[in-house]
Amino acid sequence: MQLEDVYKLYMNDLYRYLLSLSKDHHIAEDLVQEAYYRAYLMLEDHEILHIKAWLFRVAYNAFIDYQRKNKRLVMKEQIDENLSSDIVTPEGRMLEKESMQSLFDDLDILKEKEKHAVMLCDFHELSYQEAADILGLNMNTFKSHLSRARKKLMARVKERMNRDEE
Repeated sequence: MQLEDVYKLYMNDLYRYLLSLSKDHHIAEDLVQEAYYRAYLMLEDHEILHIKAWLFRVAYNAFIDYQRKNKRLVMKEQIDENLSSDIVTPEGRMLEKESMQSLFDDLDILKEKEKHAVMLCDFHELSYQEAADILGLNMNTFKSHLSRARKKLMARVKERMNRDEE
């Protein structure tokens, strides 16, 4: 498969994944470029069978390298410019932004591996094996992280719903 085809197929998914990790539009764009640069270097010499999972692994490693290089936590920034909305009304946009922000806040309570497990499986629809490979975990460990993360998220959502009802 040619790099141009890979780019067209997975660029948006990769960008959303990196945006969810970095919470910054510009950093996510830079990391997408870095991931595709690394892919360009590797695809020339190797035949990759599961390109999507491999590309997400490359992007994850680029993000980790970025974090290590800067030795700081990535600060939250407004994501409204990055969210596309089918709802035309300002109220609808505001509600969507608030719900996305709540989701990101809920994800932030999770441990790093749990957060990545949920994002890869539930948001980016990768198989358990692909996600486990990306994170460098064995399957049982990955499933444990994913199960714990989902339980924590469900508890947070239920808690928020109970507060809203009161």
